[in-house]
Amino acid sequence: MRQTLLLRRCLHALAVLIGVSIATFAVAHATGDPVTLLLSPSASEATRMQMRAHLGLDQPLITQYLLFLGHAVQGDFGQSFIYRQSVASLVLARLPATLLLAGSAFAIALSVGVPLGVVAATRGGWASATLNLFSMAGLAIPSFWLGLMLVLLVAVWLRLLPVDGYGGLAHLILPALTLSLQSIARLSRLVASGMQGAMRADYIRTARAKGLLEHRIVWVHALRNVLVPVVTMAGLELGDLLSSAVVVEVVFAWPGIGRLAVTALGERDFPLLQGTVFMAGLGFVLINLAADAICARIDPRMRQV
Repeated sequence: MRQTLLLRRCLHALAVLIGVSIATFAVAHATGDPVTLLLSPSASEATRMQMRAHLGLDQPLITQYLLFLGHAVQGDFGQSFIYRQSVASLVLARLPATLLLAGSAFAIALSVGVPLGVVAATRGGWASATLNLFSMAGLAIPSFWLGLMLVLLVAVWLRLLPVDGYGGLAHLILPALTLSLQSIARLSRLVASGMQGAMRADYIRTARAKGLLEHRIVWVHALRNVLVPVVTMAGLELGDLLSSAVVVEVVFAWPGIGRLAVTALGERDFPLLQGTVFMAGLGFVLINLAADAICARIDPRMRQV
């Protein structure tokens, strides 16, 4: 990847992070005054003012934001109001659970979505119609509703898997399946659309004329030429899985950073909310930079952009 392209991508990533930090800061402060939750209703106004000064909430908003941004660049997100611990340590303690959930859902999405799209494109007919129906259903069904239905059916009625919690493989199956459904729908549609165009290309007809086996033509030659948009979409999907895991974590009581952010929002814990969202945004940006690098590796033409 050329240096100009890399620099452009990095500047774009920086702009995204700044935008995320501004939006999170604004939303956090719009929830209200955290001092009202930290102190009893009978606390005097002088005590409230002292608490605001102790938390740094007595300074102008622009000053508070610049202080947060300056410390965040150094990896310091402050101390949680409710946990009385470093935000960075709290997030890092919950991060493995979120990475496990998002990574499992991503693996399911790739292993199911890509073959499903290839089969639908090459078989046509009922396979294509079934994929369209599945994709529409997958995109339309909200994750929280699907999670609740799976809990009711699989965990409560059939008693095959645990209802919630964090532990072994049995606890991971339902949350990962719930989180992966929309990604499977989007990836399969993208692969099917790309494969339909690739299968009509001249090089495919040439490969058939040379007598190559059909499965090699489909899974090597045709699929290779749709990998760039698939890798780009996969990077977006992985970032989306990290950010949208919050709903699934709440439904299944999964101890990840998404559930931590929901707790911070409800308790008006500004440093914790800003830290969790900022680090999630940073992960999203890094994943997409990696996807760009992989695309440039697959297709050398992208290095000349």
